[in-house]
Amino acid sequence: MSKVYVGTYRKYNEGSLKGEWLDLADYADKDAFLEACTELHSDESDPELMFQDWEDIPTRFIGESHIDEKTWDWLELSEDEREIVAIYMDEVDQDAPVETALECYEGEHDSEEDWARDFWDHTGMVNQLPEFAQNYIDYEQFARDCRLGGDITFVEKGRKVRAFRRN
Repeated sequence: MSKVYVGTYRKYNEGSLKGEWLDLADYADKDAFLEACTELHSDESDPELMFQDWEDIPTRFIGESHIDEKTWDWLELSEDEREIVAIYMDEVDQDAPVETALECYEGEHDSEEDWARDFWDHTGMVNQLPEFAQNYIDYEQFARDCRLGGDITFVEKGRKVRAFRRN
């Protein structure tokens, strides 16, 4: 359950930690969440919200004084998808929309060379070559060229490699 403890800077500066835990699943989007936060602190004319603690939300999406609207996209993901998005944002593009991270994911492979073999097979490029020439493809070099050219980012995870296309 992803939740945030919401207080205000005014209360905090006055020595009070008065606030409340709000479950993000109860709000359709950032605007609805911020509206609820403002209602929660309606005893202040213009509450300056302070997110004092949070659970099950990546730090890239929240801080003491902000919450990213991408948080709601992230909440809809499975655990596996969350891991993919986190890796993409850490290694490829931290500002990318959640959907982009998932669209650019090329899967988990035994090696960069294994990714290259899958790429050639799935795109049908290998079948465009005469059969005798198919044995001469240097998959390792192809993967290296894609990595060095910035077309693909490979991220090692244990004994596997995760591949991400550049958007």
